[in-house]
Amino acid sequence: MQPLDLQTIGNELAIKWADGQESFIPLEALRRHCPCAGCKGELDILGNLYKHPPQSLTPKAFELVRLERVGGYAIQPVWADGHGTGIYSFEYLLHLAGQK
Repeated sequence: MQPLDLQTIGNELAIKWADGQESFIPLEALRRHCPCAGCKGELDILGNLYKHPPQSLTPKAFELVRLERVGGYAIQPVWADGHGTGIYSFEYLLHLAGQK
């Protein structure tokens, strides 16, 4: 499913989907569920998980600077603390919004 519109409204990411549904995801939840290898970790071929130690997030970590589209399947948020490596598929956004 494709989003027709993405906007930051207050402290939430508002998404209007092609089927008419709307999703609202708190920016803090979006950042805390960052799917990048540094935040979520990555598995080696034996199934061992490698990730950075947990870091405390400052208020800037939850300020969205901009959203960039990644092909026709995802967005990549850039946060005020400089983090910007997470690629959120549209399916993952639906999951975070509790709609899938």
